[in-house]
Amino acid sequence: MSASNPTLITFVIYIAAMVLIGFMAYRSTNNLSDYILGGRSLGSVVTALSAGASDMSGWLLMGLPGAIYMSGLSESWIAIGLIVGAYLNWLFVAGRLRVQTEHNGDALTLPDYFASRFEDKSGLLRIISAVVILVFFTIYCASGIVAGARLFESTFGMSYETALWAGAAATIAYTFVGGFLAVSWTDTVQATLMIFALLLTPIIVLLATGGVDTTFLAIEAQDPSNFDMLKNTTFIGIISLMGWGLGYFGQPHILARFMAADSVKSIANARRISMTWMILCLGGTVAVGFFGIAYFSANPDVAMPVSENHERVFIELAKLLFNPWIAGVLLSAILAAVMSTLSCQLLVCSSALTEDFYKTFLRKSASQVELVWVGRAMVLLVALIAIAMAANPDNRVLGLVSYAWAGFGAAFGPVVLISVIWKKMTRDGALAGILVGAITVIVWKHFELLGLYEIIPGFIFASLAIYFVSLMGQPSAGMVQRFEAAEKDFHLNK
Repeated sequence: MSASNPTLITFVIYIAAMVLIGFMAYRSTNNLSDYILGGRSLGSVVTALSAGASDMSGWLLMGLPGAIYMSGLSESWIAIGLIVGAYLNWLFVAGRLRVQTEHNGDALTLPDYFASRFEDKSGLLRIISAVVILVFFTIYCASGIVAGARLFESTFGMSYETALWAGAAATIAYTFVGGFLAVSWTDTVQATLMIFALLLTPIIVLLATGGVDTTFLAIEAQDPSNFDMLKNTTFIGIISLMGWGLGYFGQPHILARFMAADSVKSIANARRISMTWMILCLGGTVAVGFFGIAYFSANPDVAMPVSENHERVFIELAKLLFNPWIAGVLLSAILAAVMSTLSCQLLVCSSALTEDFYKTFLRKSASQVELVWVGRAMVLLVALIAIAMAANPDNRVLGLVSYAWAGFGAAFGPVVLISVIWKKMTRDGALAGILVGAITVIVWKHFELLGLYEIIPGFIFASLAIYFVSLMGQPSAGMVQRFEAAEKDFHLNK
């Protein structure tokens, strides 16, 4: 454990800093809007980096480098799909969703927005969308807790059970205390740490393996097909990996960043910052996994941990190639990736339970102070359920993330996208879209049909359901009026 002491100290300093930010945000949290959306006060830099950090979980530093390490560049199609999907989401959804939520009852959550946008008096749309959030986000939270546990387990030699609690505790602390502002401010710090780690590590691996030419020769010697983007792929396989990009339109934790921007004017600048950050991070991630092939083939005596679990490639390279103090900072980047996404997910679940169940159905007259404390209690509840789900040490981060990502992408993606660009969409269309998308993902995943990633059929069927069911009815005059006012506002201010 002595070699880990500098790493342990950097971890403790980092976690203490995040919790301190949580307490600073606590002082700016006066009501439920502050706790859930930070009072819609985020500038372009915080919006951009917070959207990026909340998106890129432990998957970025564990799941994807591991996949590249195992299979070569053929796994990088997923990164291409994500970049395209994220850009289209910023372009078509971000600004419009910001104004639509404001024009539709100043909605704080996605279920809140759906209920106001489609004048759903029955509460059915709100309940179903909140249930979808809770089901898929609890799985997503579990993936973050697994990634955190793997990090603590391999860095400090803890048992998986102890690591599970150690990894989750800090995130729960600052989310519980500071809410959305704490999550967004810490995301900005965490995004900076992640890009530092992902640009520095591949450069040092290249130097350790003898430069670009030597590294590429070593990768080729190990298996020439590592360079082949089409290795072991099929048309369906590539479409499945690219299909990850569709998920962006429906991720509540990313969409919440758009809703919280201080104005539509901030969105264009935020898009440029966020996309630059994302492209650099994904490029660094692919490089870590790819150059890792050369490093571990040249140093087989230290390759055992990576052979046992390829998702540890970044962790092992950081520990082997850097001074323990620098390694501590780099490994904190994994913790940053895990914490930034997990905190957003806990908060979105808490928002759904507080705003969409407690306030709407149980306590309409609840005070703002009461609602904030209910929100905090819900953060604890969801975290405990996710920890219980993550208790199986055989869990793989990428598998858990892919299921939750597909669930949101198919259930909410078409509804969000179409609701901000088509004024004739109806409540029944929205309801059909959510149900068809979620059910398709669950059924497709269960039967593993055609080997196709379940988000693609889910997204297509949900879009068709929205279109055809909406054509069977008519939106009210009020719905059309609000849509047109928001659209006009968007074009005036973008």
